[in-house]
Amino acid sequence: MAQNHHHPPKGSHRPNGLRLLAVLAHPDDESLGLGGVLARYAAEGVETFVLTATRGERGRFYDDSARPSEAEVGRVREGELRAAARELGVGEVSLLDYRDGDLDRADPVEAVSRIVQHVRRIRPQVVVTFAPDGAYGHPDHIAISQLTTTALLVAADAAHAPGSPHRVTKLYYMAWPPRVWELYQRVFKKLVSVVDGVERQATPWPEWMLTTRIDARAHWQTVWRAVGRHETQLAIYGRLHELTPEQHQMLWGEQHFCRILSTVNGGRQVEQDLFAGLR
Repeated sequence: MAQNHHHPPKGSHRPNGLRLLAVLAHPDDESLGLGGVLARYAAEGVETFVLTATRGERGRFYDDSARPSEAEVGRVREGELRAAARELGVGEVSLLDYRDGDLDRADPVEAVSRIVQHVRRIRPQVVVTFAPDGAYGHPDHIAISQLTTTALLVAADAAHAPGSPHRVTKLYYMAWPPRVWELYQRVFKKLVSVVDGVERQATPWPEWMLTTRIDARAHWQTVWRAVGRHETQLAIYGRLHELTPEQHQMLWGEQHFCRILSTVNGGRQVEQDLFAGLR
């Protein structure tokens, strides 16, 4: 399958430039899950990259009353992804070209290899992806967590060809404390996945497991604009218009993570920067 991405930013990477790569499952993950972080770091001059596994072609399409083909849904949603990324200041959007809903049935060796190619090309210090719980048990989210984590190990291995090895300095999993999940589910809906007949629900992370809190409150309006670019999804975002500015700030401006891997720092003091230890 073709590897679809914008051309890399012009010129070579800055010698000491910071690079952040988000590896996600669907269009809108970048805005709903990571918008605050992407907007903040892009505004600071960090090179930001989004690698999305699918085009979300089996997801909602407006009110689903006049639903076109999967290919057309995917084409429209890819356009929304790219428009949202531009709002957030993301430097590059790439796609892995997997089918929405089928990521956990993809050939894992091939999928890992595709992610490795992007990691070695981009050479980020920091990578962010979903946690193993997939936020609310979504199989695609779980799969991209597993595939990305494996890919970072493989990318550093010189025995895996082709490409020059690259060792990522830090890996983070997206995480949400109870107060943010409560607001998130109040304005969207009860987030569940039904898999093999079993209902999976979102489970907030205990506060003590959150290693990193990023303050992106100054950028919440940017994130809100990016969310609005996902017009096909707005039917389930309707209640967002009822939020107060303070609630918007909490939803988009407080981003929490669990630091999984770091070669430059550690300990239980809560970080305020994904690049702590690298600046």
